[in-house]
Order: sequence, then C-alpha cells, then structure tokens
Amino acid sequence: MPRTDAVLAEPRVAAAVARLGRDLVKRSVTAAQQRARLGEIAPDAVADAALAALPPSATSLRRVLNATGVLLHTNMGRAPLSAAAVDALAVAAGTCDVELDLASGGRGRRGAATVDALLAAVPGAGAAHLVNNGAAALALVATGLAAGREIVVARGELVEIGDGFRIPDLLVSTGARLREVGTTNRVHPRDYAEAIGPDTGLVLKVHPSNFTITGFTASVGVAELARIAGAHGVPVVADIGSGLLVPHPLLPDEPDAATTLAQGAHLVTASGDKLLGGPQAGLLLGGPGPGAELVAALRRHPLARALRVDKLTLAAVEATLTGPPTPTRAALDADPESLRRRARDLATQLGAAGVDAHAVDSVATVGGGGAPGVTLQSAAVSLPERFAAALRAGEPAVVGRLEHGRCLLDLRALPPGSDAALAAAVLAVGPAPRKG
Repeated sequence: MPRTDAVLAEPRVAAAVARLGRDLVKRSVTAAQQRARLGEIAPDAVADAALAALPPSATSLRRVLNATGVLLHTNMGRAPLSAAAVDALAVAAGTCDVELDLASGGRGRRGAATVDALLAAVPGAGAAHLVNNGAAALALVATGLAAGREIVVARGELVEIGDGFRIPDLLVSTGARLREVGTTNRVHPRDYAEAIGPDTGLVLKVHPSNFTITGFTASVGVAELARIAGAHGVPVVADIGSGLLVPHPLLPDEPDAATTLAQGAHLVTASGDKLLGGPQAGLLLGGPGPGAELVAALRRHPLARALRVDKLTLAAVEATLTGPPTPTRAALDADPESLRRRARDLATQLGAAGVDAHAVDSVATVGGGGAPGVTLQSAAVSLPERFAAALRAGEPAVVGRLEHGRCLLDLRALPPGSDAALAAAVLAVGPAPRKG
C-alpha cells in the first residue's frame, strides 16, 4: 500500500493540493487507500482513484446548462453573468481601488463608478444606491421612512414570493405598521386618499411579479398615487421587482425604472440579478429633487452599512451596465427561427449517433418573478424521459423539463456557444441499449 505522504508528493496529486487544498485531497487519498485495502482497486491505482474522486474546483457548486426554458431560474442562480462581468470579478477579487483615490492617495467614494453607470442607464434618475438584494432595498426604505409609522399599501399587493418569503412580514419587521387599502382584486384612488394621514410614512406600490389577477379588477397607477400622496407631502415608493431599467417591446406590462420615475415615484426598488442580468443586488433609485434627497438620507442610515454590497458586486454591476448585452438580454431577444435551426441541427447530430432526438417548438418564460404570464417562442430538442436524470448527473449537469413523457432541452436560455457542450452531454448518456 503506498504511503499517504508518497501519494501526496506525486506531481499530479501535488498539483491538486495546490488547486484544492491539502485537507480535501488527503481525504480523497485516504478513501482510495481504503478501497485498495478492500480489494476494490489495485494499490498502484490509489493516486488515479483519488484524483478521479476529486471535485473540479474547491466549491461544491456545479456548472449547470439551463435547458428548462426559464430564462431567470431562481434555483440556478437567476441571471448568468456576462463575460465582461466575470472579467470584472477577477479584477475586484484582488486588492483594488474600491475605496481609494489613486490620484490623491486618499479615501475615495465607494462604488462611485457603479452608481454613475446606473444613473446613466436610467433616464430621469437623480440618485442611486446599491444594497445586497431587492428585499434589502425595500427594508432600508421602510426602516428609514416609516419605522413607527404607517405604510399605505393595497391588499392585493401584499404578496408572497419564493420559499415562503412575504412582503408584509418584511415590512412589519422594520417597525412599520401596514395600512391596507382596497380588496384583494380591486383598489381605487379614494381608498388611498382616505387612508393617508399624519402618521403615513410612505405609500407603497408593489408589482406582484410572479402572478396575475384577471377579471373583475381595478388598481391605481403610480402617476395617480403620486398625485394623491403629493397633496399630503408623502413619498411614493414603487417596488418593481425584476430590475427592468427601461421598457422592452416583449414585456409591455412589466414595470421599468425609468417609466416609473417619470410617472412620479419618489423611489424605485428592484433586483439586480433578474432582467438587468447582473449579480444579486438591490437597486434603489430616486427621482430628481425630493427622490434624490431621500436616497441621500437612506445612504447615511445606520442600516445601510449592514446592507452594503461588497467590491465583487460593485464590479459586476458596473460591467453589466457598461459592457455588451448580457446573456439575459440575448436570451430575451433571441430569434425563434434561429432557435429552431439550432434545435434541428442538434437533433440531426444526435440522431446520427443513434439517439432518439427530435426538434420541436417550445414555449419559454422569463422566470425569476418577472413578466408573469408572458410566454416566449422557443425551440427544444426532445429526448426520451430517461435522459432527464442522467443529464442532471453529468458534467456539466444539464437540466431540462419533462412534458408528455419526453425530456425537452429548451434552447432559449442557452447561448449558441453551448450547443457543443449540450450535444456532448447527451452523447455521454448514449442511445438506449438494444433489446435482445
């Protein structure tokens, strides 16, 4: 049996130690030695077995090809970062001038370039601030403007999103009291006007994000709320959720930051890892004048320090805003006919290798709490159901969806450059064994 220190000194194993750390590699070597003692492998195969059992990186996270047809899949980390954002992360990962003025050698303004990029991307915004996610942005606003006071909000907008997270629970946890107005399906301007009083801290408009109510409904838009609340000197805060900064033709009903501010909202809160296509972050945007003053005050609130984003987030958000179109934007703007051609090419390649594969039309969705009810034309490769579990176990893992007893690999959320990896993953599973 080879000694542990001898195996660890073997060049390939030593390289793994440098990459993954000694403890992890040593555990793998010890496990391989035990297999050799049990007769499962030969003693001279210990190094090979130890290396084969090691993960590709020091993180337990695995790369996944998102073939579900959900562009922003929460369980897969929502928006994939652009190459520009990934490069920016590499720069920020070391020591950098995140809070240093290199010209003077003194302290610099943290995140100034990222804030400037955000302001440039949102016409009409007078000020901006970043926190660590969308819920944090709303929590900061509620704490700073309404702790010990009332938040006027429509009953139909007190929503629950993923994993049981509820907007009303978040708001109450800040010390604010909720003044619910209207009914689940209908709210009118008079409901808000009658509820606003001396104890009102803010009027809140929440985009439902991941559901729609249809039929006998009524709601009050931001412009009307701004008129009603403005008569009382009360700020209007709009939580638009998905982080769409400007209108998009495929998402006519999705609120965007620029339009919402133009309609009179004092503050807009949103997420950075959804339609913006960046890392997890909370965006806080103020309109000119009073809105900008509110952002400045919230930036100095004690809670803002606890919700501060790190240098990696600042770098990735800036690159997302100033760099080329993000993967999310590319997926949203994908041409359906191009998707069909890709599906046909993949099906032909796989079929030539004996795989039961067919190109089919498909329907994709935005996901991530964005654009509920909106469907996007797409195309997919249809495979036997058995491929679903086998592809999830591969490297990289591939996650599709099951429909009518078939595994569909939808291409809308996958860039064309991933087609070769997708085909290789399917071919690694192989065709069904022949009977007899």
